[in-house]
Amino acid sequence: MKSILKLLSFNSVFSGVVEGVIIGSVFAFLTSNIIMNAEVKAITTTVNGWNTIMKCGQPGNDILVRAACAKVLPATNVVQEAAYWTRTNDNTGSGLDGQHNYVLHFPAGQLPPNNAFWSLTVTDVHGYMVSNPIDRYSVGDRSGLTTNPGGSIDIYIQNTNPAGHESNWLPAPAGNFKLTLRAYLPGKAVIDGEYHVPPVVKMQ
Repeated sequence: MKSILKLLSFNSVFSGVVEGVIIGSVFAFLTSNIIMNAEVKAITTTVNGWNTIMKCGQPGNDILVRAACAKVLPATNVVQEAAYWTRTNDNTGSGLDGQHNYVLHFPAGQLPPNNAFWSLTVTDVHGYMVSNPIDRYSVGDRSGLTTNPGGSIDIYIQNTNPAGHESNWLPAPAGNFKLTLRAYLPGKAVIDGEYHVPPVVKMQ
């Protein structure tokens, strides 16, 4: 009988320990997510709906900054090597959706300043490329984009072919999607935070 009681007591203690470990792990996970999201928000700059982080890759960054950069950016470089902007919503605050058509208008002389190249990529919200009829997943300074009179450039981001603007078409998935703009060896205006990417406008 004493052996049975000891076994029952041990099982009770063991169950309590397991329960405590599970509860503690869940609490730690939730807490770390809250801290991480707060850190991402603290180091992110948002202008015209585009999110960017300039602190990534810098010597001396603490573990929270490094983890935040790894969570939200496709790669971690110092801003002097590459600058990244991302967005998942349009100028109205609604999520980017292939059911709508959008335009990204760069005024003359306002393309991302760089000493290498720039590109605009479309993916699903998880960062995966989605197949499209023309196998085009990004556009940039090497895409032969057509310039408007006066030197401005319009990029048409939509699921269907924009008649008459095929050269500037960035095909979007049918559902929700994300845009990522990259500038490699960005210019001084980017590094100083003076360059702002234009908004993505939903077309009527």
